[in-house]
Amino acid sequence: MNALIDPKKFQDPNITAKGEKRASVFFKKLSTLWFNSGSLCNIECANCYIQSSPTADHFVYLTADDMAPYLDEIDEIGLKSNGGPIEIAFTGGEPYLNPHMLKMSEMALERGHDLLILTNAMKPMMRPRIQKGLLELHEKYGPKMTLRVSLDHFSKSGHDGERGDGSFEIALKGLKWLTEHGFHLNIAGRSMFAESESAARIGFAKLIKQEGWAIDATDPASLILFPEMDESVDVPEITVACWSILDVHPDAMMCSSSRMVVKRKGEQQASVLACTLLWDDPQFETGKTLKESLGPIKLNHPHCAKFCVLGGASCSA
Repeated sequence: MNALIDPKKFQDPNITAKGEKRASVFFKKLSTLWFNSGSLCNIECANCYIQSSPTADHFVYLTADDMAPYLDEIDEIGLKSNGGPIEIAFTGGEPYLNPHMLKMSEMALERGHDLLILTNAMKPMMRPRIQKGLLELHEKYGPKMTLRVSLDHFSKSGHDGERGDGSFEIALKGLKWLTEHGFHLNIAGRSMFAESESAARIGFAKLIKQEGWAIDATDPASLILFPEMDESVDVPEITVACWSILDVHPDAMMCSSSRMVVKRKGEQQASVLACTLLWDDPQFETGKTLKESLGPIKLNHPHCAKFCVLGGASCSA
């Protein structure tokens, strides 16, 4: 743990450094099942949540065979939210580097689930094979698909500072193509900059209007502004008493309604994680099946406090 955080914090899964009972989140329903398509990405961001890059291989490409048992399990053990379809979401790395991405997308859609794909809308997505496949899926399933494009800031300098020179213009070309073909879009930005949330939304609104995107900058589900996951910043540990003090309900936390499937390098079988962010902490690896993964999650990590409880963020649509 970073030296700027009290080394006594986030050690015991049950008790905080002050001796208070640590908060837990109990599984309530499955609203979103995430699949990490693989850790490879066409770019390397300065502050990547999951340390993706053009050489990162800690998560290998998921395949249709890896994914199928989890789709079956959703049906078999009655995990569907309110008995109906859920949201199947893909993250990475860059999902469109995975050669199985189109097939896995169709597998989710043909079962009636909603589909969310996180992409940087850059060159991997703009390859002719991917464009053709996306258009075919869009024609068949239309509103069931959402593409969330990572655009860290509304300015070229801000976005390129995170993702590298030229990234902003390439992403805008991808967004233009998606807009021209009528895809349902939202944007994921980051609160890494000094302006307030309202100023960020105003800046994005100007860019959205300029580019003609069908995105509402005032809607937190259409323009998601994620807090930074800087482990050097001290945060309080979340105790059972915090729920009433903060007026936050544990059922609002991501881990009450979502899980993420990953396949680690060298492993024969995929694993289920409690959280999309806590990918490298063994205490948040919950098993090999969804059924094994449904136990309580103890909030024993700085990200639990900063991102979810205090930040109020959610990765789902």
